[in-house]
Amino acid sequence: MKKLENEKEFFKKALKVGSSYAEKRGAARFSPDDSAAERALYLYRLLTHDKLIQPLPEDQVSQKTIQHKLALWASRLPDT
Repeated sequence: MKKLENEKEFFKKALKVGSSYAEKRGAARFSPDDSAAERALYLYRLLTHDKLIQPLPEDQVSQKTIQHKLALWASRLPDT
């Protein structure tokens, strides 16, 4: 797994954009006390379900790989 240059910033962008996407879709409403790990796991599952990102094999799903996958997704989004 090759690390992105600005992976932390892309992960933060993924949480922000992904949370907005989930709320607009009506799939979730996040509260301020939800942890980043909980949000990341939910967004990963939602995005794989909607076929926006390719799922990982279940034995490779971990917090680190989820963060990397979401950061990759965010890096491909158009700048807003």
